[in-house]
Amino acid sequence: MPCIQKTSQLSRSEEQLHYTRTQHVIQNNVKLLGMEGDPDLQFLLQGGDLLKVRSTSWKKTRFFRLLEDCKTMWRESKKTFRKKQTFSLDDVSAVRMGRHSEGLKKYTEEQVEGRCFSIMFKSHRKNLDLIASSEEEAKQWVQSLESVLSKINNLSRQQTTEHWIFSCMRKADKNKDEKLSQSEVKSFLRLINIEVDDDYADIIFKKCDKSKSGYLAGEEIKHFYDLLTHREEIDVIYGEYAKTTGFMSPDNLVTFLMTEQREKTSLANAHKIIEKFEPDESVKAKKLLSKDGFLMFMHHPDAMVLNPDHRDVYQDMSQPLNHYFISSSHNTYLMEDQLKGPSSTNAYIRALLKSCRCVELDCWDGSDDEPVIYHGYTLTSKILFKDAIKAIKEYAFKTSDYPVILSLENHCSVEQQAVMAQHMSSILGSALVTTPLGDGMPTNFPSPEELKGKFLIKGKRLNKLEDIFTQDAEAASDTEMTEEEESLDEDEDETQEKSKKKLKLAKELSDMVVYCKSVHFYGFEDARKNLSFYEMSSFKEGKAMKLAEKSANAYIRHNVEKLSRIYPAGSRTDSSNYNPVPLWNAGCQIVALNFQTPCTDMDVNQGRFLINGKSGYVLKPAYMRDLATEFDPITLTRGDWLKHKTLHVMVISAQQLPKINKKKSSIVDPLVKVEVYGVPADVAEKETNSIYNNGFNPTWNENFRFDVYVPDLALVRFVVEDHDSTSDNEFVAQYVLPFNSLKLGYRHVPLHNKNGDLLPSAGLFVHIMVVDAE
Repeated sequence: MPCIQKTSQLSRSEEQLHYTRTQHVIQNNVKLLGMEGDPDLQFLLQGGDLLKVRSTSWKKTRFFRLLEDCKTMWRESKKTFRKKQTFSLDDVSAVRMGRHSEGLKKYTEEQVEGRCFSIMFKSHRKNLDLIASSEEEAKQWVQSLESVLSKINNLSRQQTTEHWIFSCMRKADKNKDEKLSQSEVKSFLRLINIEVDDDYADIIFKKCDKSKSGYLAGEEIKHFYDLLTHREEIDVIYGEYAKTTGFMSPDNLVTFLMTEQREKTSLANAHKIIEKFEPDESVKAKKLLSKDGFLMFMHHPDAMVLNPDHRDVYQDMSQPLNHYFISSSHNTYLMEDQLKGPSSTNAYIRALLKSCRCVELDCWDGSDDEPVIYHGYTLTSKILFKDAIKAIKEYAFKTSDYPVILSLENHCSVEQQAVMAQHMSSILGSALVTTPLGDGMPTNFPSPEELKGKFLIKGKRLNKLEDIFTQDAEAASDTEMTEEEESLDEDEDETQEKSKKKLKLAKELSDMVVYCKSVHFYGFEDARKNLSFYEMSSFKEGKAMKLAEKSANAYIRHNVEKLSRIYPAGSRTDSSNYNPVPLWNAGCQIVALNFQTPCTDMDVNQGRFLINGKSGYVLKPAYMRDLATEFDPITLTRGDWLKHKTLHVMVISAQQLPKINKKKSSIVDPLVKVEVYGVPADVAEKETNSIYNNGFNPTWNENFRFDVYVPDLALVRFVVEDHDSTSDNEFVAQYVLPFNSLKLGYRHVPLHNKNGDLLPSAGLFVHIMVVDAE
């Protein structure tokens, strides 16, 4: 067996050189990220020892620090072949102080509460559970991580792109001599997802190697970077309007914005843009905009494809709650599938941070009189009900101030239902709505505005809400069925035994249900005659889809007065999803999806709720809030909803697409699909040709045309795929936004990964035109 060679020790002069180079790299990255003098960044760069917790017996000290790229956390590993382990700060969703994770609760004692914290990730990666040596140190780690995360998330497009390219150059520079050899240049090109033939690589190299040294260094690397990031399509657009000694004057900029971007603007606004985006002080002093300044402006969120007015809350939030589409989750406690996947409070946190406003809690009797949450009759793990409520309380209003609905699927005994009520009352306090707002019996839902910062309980109630306002109310029955049991009669292949089982309901829990009382659905006519506004039904996806296809107008009218919740069929054991669009078209508000499962349906859901400040509430069109409406998304008779538009999309280029295969030699062959979702008449899809071996700066210049009849309900999805001639294409990135939120003209489109998280440097460049159809 060959011996394992020890790494040779560096000499003092080599150590000094390594230290100097490292400091130089850090300074460059700090400057690129705009974080000079940031104390929190300096704390993370210095690093320190933390106790990593995996089990009761596995608690080991590890040294953690931020690497020179200022974005990657490193920790030492004691394993022979694994000298270091890393994670990117881009992958962190939250840092949570205290013993809140399942691991820390289970494997640590209460006395270390103040020294504990958890790093939570956007992907399915497990929490990193850590203990600092003191409470002060734990607070410093949490504060520093949160501060640097916030700054990284708010970097400009230009900063993230330059930082990314600089980091790739560092990786390609194998011997860390701050020079790039010809082979290192080829390695760098592969890292940034571009494969160029040897001849072309040689041409670029020789063009930049002014010193004829066989290496690129200093200004030569900058020249190489400029050649690489050159955007011919931007040159053409800029050249068309840069009429003042080769630069754009304020007048030229106004002409561009009005002619190409179809924006109302003024000279004063043009001056502001030049002042904000022009990087060259001498050009700025002449009140001109260079090509670099123009590109920086075009990359700013306000100039991208999403209407900036729609990024904040812009809709009327004073309408009744049921007049909104509400971002909703099913089996929210699950991290994976619903047969044996783990349950976690993290799943609630992730959903809430993605603006979910209706979360589900499947409640069952647990040991020690503490109710638990899990997927009944399966091998999914369990979490305490009270821990879920604590996590919900902590994260409910971090992304949105608007109300959160707690949808209870209650299987607990009366005794443990009382415990549930007690936990919700003590943890949520005055934020929990337990009586109707205002005086007397309400006749309609309160608005999201009135319910800001509030929690509503959706579940069974023993009596009518009206009874609390009458002296001689009839005594209520204390038995009800759960929603799951009620829906079993829809499935002929499922046993009917459970549907006969009755559940006793605790008065304490029943009384907490105010505006969202769960009732069985016996048809639209019955609901209209016999149900109060606050009595709502849940529909399994199959039944809801049939109603949306065959009785769409009746469903829309039903939802003008009532709330409807839709949830995935039990047969979806892999926690897959269904298409929410037909149900939104039928006016259904709470269309619950498995947030834990990345898929096209979740992309579309994220696109629907991308607007209105990511509040999780989107106001339905006026014709879906009118009891006398004639709107039917299937037949599309004439009415206010018919606003026939023609959408023209030119897919021009893409920038810095991610590698989907980590193998160095693997480069994507990208193609772009443009998809329209909405009423059946609007559903369409077109795709470009694929570009061979170029994920860095592919160019298409392909035009597509779409007819859109009901723009209020339409969504546009841009999808990038890696073309494969022998099997299905692989997903690379995507972005969805409402049709009515599209900006016209030349626009950059940001891109999300499969989990719906922003890819910092990647994007598409498109031209959008919307005209009234003839």
